[in-house]
Amino acid sequence: MLFPVLFQLGPLLAVIFLQHPPLANTAAIDRTSEQGEASIIDPDQECTPYNYAPVTNQLSSFPPVWGPASILPEDSAALAAWNSISATIPTSIDKKTEPPPSSYSSSDPDCWWTYGQCTTPKLAGLPPDVTAALEPSTLGYGFDDGPNCSHNAFYDFLQSQNQKANWPLEAQRALAEGHEICAHTWSHPYMTTFSSEDAFAELWYAMQMIKLVVGVTPTCWRPPYGDVDDRIRSIAHALGLQTIMWEYDTADASVDGKTITDQTVVNNYNDFIQKAESGAFNLTGTILLTHELNNFTMSEAVSFYPQLKNIFQHLVPVGVSLNKTQPYVETNYSLPTFEQYISGTLTGSRVTPNSTTVLPSSTSSASPLPSVSSSIDSPSPNAATSATKFGYDSVLLAALFVALSCSLQTALTMG
Repeated sequence: MLFPVLFQLGPLLAVIFLQHPPLANTAAIDRTSEQGEASIIDPDQECTPYNYAPVTNQLSSFPPVWGPASILPEDSAALAAWNSISATIPTSIDKKTEPPPSSYSSSDPDCWWTYGQCTTPKLAGLPPDVTAALEPSTLGYGFDDGPNCSHNAFYDFLQSQNQKANWPLEAQRALAEGHEICAHTWSHPYMTTFSSEDAFAELWYAMQMIKLVVGVTPTCWRPPYGDVDDRIRSIAHALGLQTIMWEYDTADASVDGKTITDQTVVNNYNDFIQKAESGAFNLTGTILLTHELNNFTMSEAVSFYPQLKNIFQHLVPVGVSLNKTQPYVETNYSLPTFEQYISGTLTGSRVTPNSTTVLPSSTSSASPLPSVSSSIDSPSPNAATSATKFGYDSVLLAALFVALSCSLQTALTMG
């Protein structure tokens, strides 16, 4: 069986998921179904590229993998959708540059998060961004930038803790176990630097890929890097997407070994825990930005999970904290209310023409768990080199975010 090993790395205590016995017969691994994929316990095997026909057969209907999205000329559905909303998108808000220029008005007329962390739109008719779990002493729990190819070990850990928190079959496991899935754009850009039509394409194709991969259309998204203003919010809102942000950032996906180190992440977690211990979230909960990006980010989540579980009364998906029982466009799937969730109903239900069935909480051998928010998004550039090699996987990762989102209702999102 897979077992994490604790390594003392200076002051850093990390959980590494790579200890495992060799597989006796890797040829017998089933990589055509979610159940078969979830049974893989060797991360090297799990991260071996595979083709998934439902996706590879549709690649020509999507923008190039790893590239910025634009509406494909022959895509009549995308063109019709854009034409139906384009008149509602403000033309008075210009594209932005990164970082914010000194010439930008200090009054922040566009509610540009990257400039001043604005989350309450100044343009009439737009709802405020979600930045906190509304229930007292509650942490909106989720992970951006998933699924990571070796996430089975991470999901198994969450299951062992009775806590739910994605490649294509990996994303299917997230849905089956009751995690929430949100969009995180197609190519993970600074969205305010895009034209309105291309920003629409980033969201549209991410939503379509999620639908193709897991069978549901998200109603939430997290802006990559948090980069959003009222123009981009208008596009997301017109597409039926709720904007999910955060209040606190672990910086776990930003480690560069210079300005941000592993110890920086540890310090950020500890500072957040101390804030929680001081009672800062006793009346209203919060959202913490974390990632499923790689072994380090997942290991830190495992390492600090016991403290978070001990300090907060509840760790739930953001949507659950908002009592959002309809997480997708499709009406045959629901999530529990906050009260139902904390009372033990940890998964939603899926309605078929003939019956209503409780979704399985897991296809692995671990015990059932509650779910966390997840976003599906593109992995780091060195994770894959071509759509042909990775097939369905690379496309899914490019389109979804499981920004699996830590604080997403999932997620997909990256800070």
